Amino acid sequence: MKKSVLITGAARGIGRACALKFAREGYAVTVGYVRASEQAESLEREIQKMGGECLTVAADMRDRQAVHHMVQLAQAHFGTPDVLVCNAGIAQQKLFQDISEEDWEIMFSVNVGGMYRVIQEALPDMIARGSGSIVTVSSMWGQVGASCEVHYSASKAAVIGMTKALAKELGLSGIRVNCVSPGVIDTEMNAMHGAEVMRELAEETPLNRIGTAEEAADAIYLLASEQARFITGQVLGVNGGFVI
Repeated sequence: MKKSVLITGAARGIGRACALKFAREGYAVTVGYVRASEQAESLEREIQKMGGECLTVAADMRDRQAVHHMVQLAQAHFGTPDVLVCNAGIAQQKLFQDISEEDWEIMFSVNVGGMYRVIQEALPDMIARGSGSIVTVSSMWGQVGASCEVHYSASKAAVIGMTKALAKELGLSGIRVNCVSPGVIDTEMNAMHGAEVMRELAEETPLNRIGTAEEAADAIYLLASEQARFITGQVLGVNGGFVI
């Protein structure tokens, strides 16, 4: 049986680029998504045209039963995932004093709770097999903080803390856990900043441009692959030098 990967938040942006990257590398791909059904179906067709195998599953990362169902379907179709990419996430810009209890709870329930739920669901079979690679997706703002995005920054910092702790806990089970921390990437999520802000962010980046989803996906694949077999608990910045 070919290797398989389960990617959350895979219908768009970095997740979509990851799905295509892993498919090109011969992996069977399970695409997790929540609302972007048309994009998920389009991605499935694209992977199938490449000669790859793809399963799409709708799952709200805040819903334990939905996450359980997604993992069960992935395992039923392709076996225990060799790689789990925890990419699902949301962002929001607000002054700290305007962040509501609901804003805070939703941010953490998706960005941190979603990662907690999907790893917990996938882990027993990975441990039983004695191998696996988990790659989480944080943000450079989880490393240095972003004004007007305190709840987002805090949630992405938590992703980094979870990654490091899990790497220590799961190493003896043969499971590696690493994190990719993207900078300013050309995705729908970052489009909320507007063209002028994106230009300013590009100018602040030492490489003088914003990154692509494909560049982030390449880093995620690298950490998941055998090329990184002695790497665990690390945070790889894909930010063009914005954070050094």
